Amino acid sequence: MIMSTLIALLVTACISLVAYGASTLIKSREEQTGLRAKMSQDNMPLPSSVTPSPALGLKGYISMIAHAVGDRFKPRDREELTRMEATFLNAGLRKKNVVVLFFGTKVMCAALFLLCFMLFRLLTGIQIGFTGTLLLASLSTLIGFYGPNFWLKGKITRRREQIIRGFPDALDLMVVCTEAGMSLDAALKRVGEEMRLSNETLSEEFKILNLELRAGKSKAEVLRGLGKRIGLEDVNTLMTLLIQTEKFGTSVGQALRVHSDAMRTTRIQRVEEVAGKLPIKLLFPTIFCVFPSIFLVVLGPAIITAIRTWQG
Repeated sequence: MIMSTLIALLVTACISLVAYGASTLIKSREEQTGLRAKMSQDNMPLPSSVTPSPALGLKGYISMIAHAVGDRFKPRDREELTRMEATFLNAGLRKKNVVVLFFGTKVMCAALFLLCFMLFRLLTGIQIGFTGTLLLASLSTLIGFYGPNFWLKGKITRRREQIIRGFPDALDLMVVCTEAGMSLDAALKRVGEEMRLSNETLSEEFKILNLELRAGKSKAEVLRGLGKRIGLEDVNTLMTLLIQTEKFGTSVGQALRVHSDAMRTTRIQRVEEVAGKLPIKLLFPTIFCVFPSIFLVVLGPAIITAIRTWQG
C-alpha cells in the first residue's frame, strides 16, 4: 500500500514537471507568434530571435523543460551566479543559459533516478521494508541531483590537464615569434593557429583571445579574461607578467622565456611528486593481492603435505 502511494506520487510529480515544461514552451511560442504578427503588420524586419524556427525534436523539448525547471531552482544571489558562471567557463561551457540548464538537468536527473528506483522496486518485488525503501529512494534522488556536479568537476579537471600539458610548448612558440620580430598580438594569433593540432583546447582559448582583441577590448582586459577562463595559477601569473611587460615596455621574449623555464621546472616537480607517491600507493595492493598469491604458491604444497602427514 505504501509502495503504491509513493509510486503514484512520483508519477504525478513527473507528469506535473512535463506539463509545466510543455506549458512554458507553448507560452513562449505564442509570444513569438504574436510578436511576429505585430511586426509584420508594421512592416518591420524580423530579428533572428523571433524568426520561425524548425520543429524541435526530443532533444529540443527536453532542453526547454530543463530550462523552465532550472529557472525556478537557480540561485537568486548575483554573486553565486557569477561564481557558477566562472566555474562553467573553466569547464569550457560558454552558452548564455548554461547555469539554468544545469540546475534543470540536476532536478530532472533526480526525478529520473527516483523513478528508475521505484520501477525497479516494483518490477523485482524485493521486500526491503518502508525504512529501507525510503532510504534508498532518498539516496537515488541525491545521486541524481549531485551527479552532474561530479561530471562538471571531472570536465574541469580534464580540461586543465590538457592546458597544463600544452602550455609550455605554447610559451616556447611565443618566445620564437616575439624574438623573430612579431608583436604580442601577432604572436598570440600565430600560436593559436599552430596549436590547433596538438592542443585544441588551448588553441580555442587563444582564438577567443584574438577575437576579443579584434573586437576592441584592451589588452589587459583580454589577458585577465584568459586567466579567468582557464583558472590556473600559472596562467594567471603569466597574464599578469604580460600586462606588466606591456605597461613598462620591457622585453616580452625574455619574460616569456623565464616563465616557460619556470613552468617546465614546475611540471617536472609535479611528475617527481607523483612518482614519489607511487610506492606508497602500491603498498596496499601488493600486500592484499600479490602476497597472498605468492604465499599460496610457495606454502600451499607444504601445508597440504603437512595435513596429509598429520592425518596419516
